[in-house]
Amino acid sequence: MQDIKKLTLLIKELEDQLSVCTRCGMCQAVCPVFAETGRESDVARGKLALLDGLANEMFKDPKGVYERLTRCILCGSCAENCPSRVNILEIFIKARIIIKFFMGLSSAQKLILRGVLACPESFNRFLEWSIWFQKLFNKPADTFLGTSSARFASPLLRNRHFMPLAEKPFHMSLPAQHAAHNSSGIKVAFFVGCLTDKIFPEIANAVCTVLDYHGVDFFIPEGQGCCGLPALTCGDTDAFKRLVRLNVELFEKQDFDYLITPCATCTYTIKKLWPMMFREDKSSLKIMIEGLSDKTLDINQFLVSKINVKAGKEINDDKPVIVTYHDSCHLAKSLGVRVEPRTLIKANPRYCLHEMYEADRCCGMGGSFNLKHYDISSQIGNRKLKNILSTNCSVVATGCPACMLQILDMLSKSQCKIAVKHPVEIYAEILMES
Repeated sequence: MQDIKKLTLLIKELEDQLSVCTRCGMCQAVCPVFAETGRESDVARGKLALLDGLANEMFKDPKGVYERLTRCILCGSCAENCPSRVNILEIFIKARIIIKFFMGLSSAQKLILRGVLACPESFNRFLEWSIWFQKLFNKPADTFLGTSSARFASPLLRNRHFMPLAEKPFHMSLPAQHAAHNSSGIKVAFFVGCLTDKIFPEIANAVCTVLDYHGVDFFIPEGQGCCGLPALTCGDTDAFKRLVRLNVELFEKQDFDYLITPCATCTYTIKKLWPMMFREDKSSLKIMIEGLSDKTLDINQFLVSKINVKAGKEINDDKPVIVTYHDSCHLAKSLGVRVEPRTLIKANPRYCLHEMYEADRCCGMGGSFNLKHYDISSQIGNRKLKNILSTNCSVVATGCPACMLQILDMLSKSQCKIAVKHPVEIYAEILMES
């Protein structure tokens, strides 16, 4: 009875939010999935129409409803361009939660999300074992980019060029507590993020180099977990809330001015989704989450707005490094951080920024969307690839490790020798030379 009551309240809350949508169709013009499929059910308006009768549809065909809801990258393009300001991302996330609450998680989902992802020790141990075994299943795809492909015909990895796990994850190479000379008078907490820690530790190392250079005191709590977004987008609020509580308790142990992260997705999740999912919570946890949310900044935003990093003058070089920049959806559309990454890139005078066409158009990654709908994801990614190539760049930068994975896949399969870097890596290069 309690479950039915909870389900009814969730559906009623969703219906109240859906009433704002006027079905104008503006979302069609900006939806990357609709641009590839042309299906009304793949655009926000079509999904919102489906959700209008969610209670009936859910009992008739819950799997069908869930499948249609997951054909969405959650890029936020529709929300950013909606004239009625419908909070579409919140609606879609809550709709997935409702459907999964009704259907229940599969045994495999429970094992992965609750048994592994929500337990940082188990997650780290599992991936540490995977480092040793990955060479048995992977083969080099592009030595320049460092990508791999599947050695066997795996349903999950087939046709992909992916980045293997780093030989040594970041959390194994740096002590949790690090004291700089603190000439800035600022202390930050560093939320590393799963992809940065386990696939791109060089990004985390660049963050430490930059913070050291600017005299910023920082600490990195041991045992950090995932931000929780993979669990939330799968509709598993239990695993999500466990991860939020774990991370909040870790970071609340010390005082600091800002929580910084080099991952656009983690920044968005901590700033927007943590408070959203604990909005009705009556405990002190809600207050702590709101406090962390207010302190959280993307690393680009922190360096430009708080440390006052500025664009430098370009060096008179006959062959400057041409770089283009891809706006991560979570960073640009959901958080409005567009100028700061470009400023950080321009702070290295050896680089010349050439803007690509449609810089803020989604790359097609979308986390679980890429796993479930790789064909559509690749079509969207190839459009991004063409825009990158049109700049004649030798480096493409982005502030999101997930976007880096997608772009690397597209570049590797096309045999394009273009490096992929985070803006903080580009900025750190000039500091290490000085």
